[in-house]
Amino acid sequence: MPVQIKRVYEEAKKADGMRVLVDRVWPRGMSKEDAQVDEWLKEIGPSKELRQWFDHDPDKFDQFKDQYKEELENNEEQQDELEKLTDWTIEHKKNLTLVFGAKDEKNNQSVVLKEILDRQQV
Repeated sequence: MPVQIKRVYEEAKKADGMRVLVDRVWPRGMSKEDAQVDEWLKEIGPSKELRQWFDHDPDKFDQFKDQYKEELENNEEQQDELEKLTDWTIEHKKNLTLVFGAKDEKNNQSVVLKEILDRQQV
């Protein structure tokens, strides 16, 4: 089973497994109760500078993806949170959903994280 991704605004389901919010900023208009996330890995999200530069422009996604992966490799806080996420993915046998707030479901950091996690052997 591959790791799933889902907008935080979609209804939480039992099949989501462990729900992990992977945004640096809490989703607008969403209460913690309604979000139904098990964990919030705030620091795993892209830096403010990268987020603002990218601005969810599909034409910039490939470059965003490369820069975000570089951040994940070089930023200690992001590395620590990626390690937690990796451990949870293994512990839950990939029955895990990366939850995000972006409107664009194809061009955001959860897509990049999912790609990284799906390459793991469980």
